[in-house]
Parts: sequence; C-alpha cells; structure tokens
Amino acid sequence: MPELPEVETVRRSLAEHVAGRRIEAVYFFSPLAAGKKPGPVTRALTGRRILRLERKGKYLVFPLDQGWMTVHLRMTGKLLIDGPKTKWTRVEFAFDDGHALMFEDPRQFGRVVWSREYPADVAALGPDALGLDAAEFLARLAGRRGALKPLLLNQRIVCGIGNIYADEALHRAGIHPLSLAVKVSRARLLRLHEAVQEVLAEAVELGGSSISDYVDAEGRRGWFQTKHRVYGRTGEPCLACGTPIRRITVGQRGTHFCPRCQHR
Repeated sequence: MPELPEVETVRRSLAEHVAGRRIEAVYFFSPLAAGKKPGPVTRALTGRRILRLERKGKYLVFPLDQGWMTVHLRMTGKLLIDGPKTKWTRVEFAFDDGHALMFEDPRQFGRVVWSREYPADVAALGPDALGLDAAEFLARLAGRRGALKPLLLNQRIVCGIGNIYADEALHRAGIHPLSLAVKVSRARLLRLHEAVQEVLAEAVELGGSSISDYVDAEGRRGWFQTKHRVYGRTGEPCLACGTPIRRITVGQRGTHFCPRCQHR
C-alpha cells in the first residue's frame, strides 16, 4: 500500500497539473471506485474546479470550488496524468485544458469520493507524521500499553506511517517492534520520533518505495527501496551489525527487525 512518502510524491508530481483545472467530464469504468455510487459522484464532480491538491496521511484531498474530492489509493491505486487507458483504468477525469487524469487500480480497493464538507474520515485521522513535532509525538503515545509497531500503524494516533516506514524507523531507533510504549523511556521515544522524521523525509526525497508497481503521477518509480535497512530483507545481514534480519507477524502484519540492534 502506498504510504505517506509515496502519496506525498504523487501529490508533488500531480499538483501543478490539476490546480486551477476544471473537471469537464468524469468517466467511471468501475462502480467500485465510487463506492458503488458512480452516478452521484459523477454529477457532483462534473464542472467543478480544483483549487489545489493537499495530502493528509495516505489520503489525497482536492478542495473544489464546491465540496471536496478525496482519493485513497489503498493497495494498488495510481493517479497518472495523461496516462494510457488500460484494463486497470477505473476512472478518467477530463480537464478543461485538454489533459486527463487516469485512476488505475488493479485490485479495486481504492476510492474516489465527493463530500459537501471536509471529508469526515480524513478529519478523524491523527496528526500527519511528516513534520510532527516531538512534544506532540510523545503526547500521542503517552500512557499507551500497546506494542509500538501497531501504535505507529494506528492512523488515529499518527497518520501516514505504514508497514515499511514503521519497520525502518524502529530499526533506526534501536527499538523492538513489540516493545510496549509505556515501558520505553522518554529518551528512546524521542529517538524514535527523530527516526520517523528522518525516514519519511529521505523517502520523500527519493520518491518513495517502488516495491511492486508504485509510480508517481508521471510514471516514475521511487528509489527508497534501495535504502531499506530491514523491510523485505529477511535473512539478509543487518547493515549495522551483520545479524540476519528476522521476520515476525505483529498485528497481522509482516514485521522486519534486527534481533541484536533491536533487542527487547
């Protein structure tokens, strides 16, 4: 699933193409992309002008001259400016400048939603992880007895961090993914905050991680996967100490860590 760095990369590569554009027409080729309500969504979006493109967590938010459009890429969604129409194309947006935006989604978990007010599911998210200050980060974790890995993935606590970047940040901070937040010292939580910021910023700079078919809005792959220290490296030597990377399941998610650098 595209996480914060991938979605932010899409936003940056797409923003200049859509800001100020009027949506002349919308074509849904799969009703699932509109939550099985393509008719109302089509009518709501047709003729609307996109004011700008924002992001919160893993959501792309398009403020319109009337209402809001929200896109969640989920597992395999892509937004491609002037992309070709393929068998995976679920939505096409035709703009007033002659360009088009294609929403591709092989697994059909992604959604395009219109709402009259600011989208409630986005408003319900915790603060965005990118740029979150240390005091707020500590406050969001204070007193929580759960393991740190699932807490980092809880989008109502902090939004945008997914499986890849939780594993990478925990490794950089030297914290075991099953460590209970309430038992981790303030100093180590501050190091985790620093690691989260480092990992996310570096990943954005490199265009995200292209593990499978992720690309930005202009079809370019990301390169942060070449910098992964633990994610997807099961059995390979830790880049810090040489110990083989282990993979366990935490909260039904594959989790990668170094048993020596991240001992409990």
